[in-house]
Amino acid sequence: MDQSFSNTAVIFVDIINDFDFDGGDDLYRHTKAILPNLIKLRKYAKENDLPIIYVNDHYDLWQADFRKIINKCTNEKSSEIIEALEPDDEDYFLIKPQHSTFFQTPLQSLLMELERNYLIMAGIAGDICILFSAQDAYMYKFNLRIPKNCMASEQVQNNDYALYLMRSVMDADITPI
Repeated sequence: MDQSFSNTAVIFVDIINDFDFDGGDDLYRHTKAILPNLIKLRKYAKENDLPIIYVNDHYDLWQADFRKIINKCTNEKSSEIIEALEPDDEDYFLIKPQHSTFFQTPLQSLLMELERNYLIMAGIAGDICILFSAQDAYMYKFNLRIPKNCMASEQVQNNDYALYLMRSVMDADITPI
């Protein structure tokens, strides 16, 4: 990762997840497969003082308190992933009402305040939430890196197609970390 750090932020999308829905078992399995890469990305961000911004579904709590979201989402399936990637008090944590991390959230304002225009996005679900977020980021003129080994979806072919769109349409760098 040779990008200048002065304008870079890492965004984790929907990492705190209960996987309790139709397709959740598949998403869980694919998330487990990329977990070592997500851990590596988080460690890289911490070592290089990059802001880490978690943007997560609200799970009907509507409170941007990662501890409450964790309590709601932690179960036998999700606990290992949540524990490995849990935000700390240095990280930013935002909730979103729908798919995009930008839609009706303060993410764009936060990034402007932090003077960050190069985004490394990672997390789940790649073919929905990360895809919609990447499209909005592209429209707002952010530069994108979405490492293909740091994104998971319920179906591998949908994940691959979303990566194709992000690379070809949104000019995202999808090089693995």
